[in-house]
Amino acid sequence: MKEVGGVNNLIRMSHSEIKEKFKGIGKTKAITLVAAFEIAKRVTKSDLKNDKIKITSPQDVFEIFNSELSHLDVEKFFILILNSVNIVKKKVEITSGTLNASLVSPREVFKAAVDHKAASIILVHNHPSGNLEPSKEDMNVIRQIVEAGKLMEIPVLDHIIIANNGFISFVEKKLL
Repeated sequence: MKEVGGVNNLIRMSHSEIKEKFKGIGKTKAITLVAAFEIAKRVTKSDLKNDKIKITSPQDVFEIFNSELSHLDVEKFFILILNSVNIVKKKVEITSGTLNASLVSPREVFKAAVDHKAASIILVHNHPSGNLEPSKEDMNVIRQIVEAGKLMEIPVLDHIIIANNGFISFVEKKLL
């Protein structure tokens, strides 16, 4: 882990990168390691189908998404669909983008929200760069989604940005 700069960098590596970086690890062992990393990621994800997770703070949202989003090389944008008492009904991936962008439109967000009968939603995306600060594009898109939510009568309760095992909440930063 020290050679690659930490566990997040290690779990991002492909089997060919692992094989090249570490002497004594062949193709089969490298593939086994990549498979083990993937299993670990899946085990740490919350199983929203079986657990009734109530959102009481931004930390709750971070715990649902951190293992899935902190290590990615591309930006992904999700919404959490909540019922009327803030219990998670569904986690929906809206877009998967590039290294530093994920194009999101209010139409896609609210189609998913309406399809799953959301009482409210929480927006979540990651920054592969590791920078937690929202970009101008983030601010513009979130503003549009919040306004659309008011028209649709589906409130946006928060927007969480995740990077490097940390997060910011737009509500806590008074940006929403």
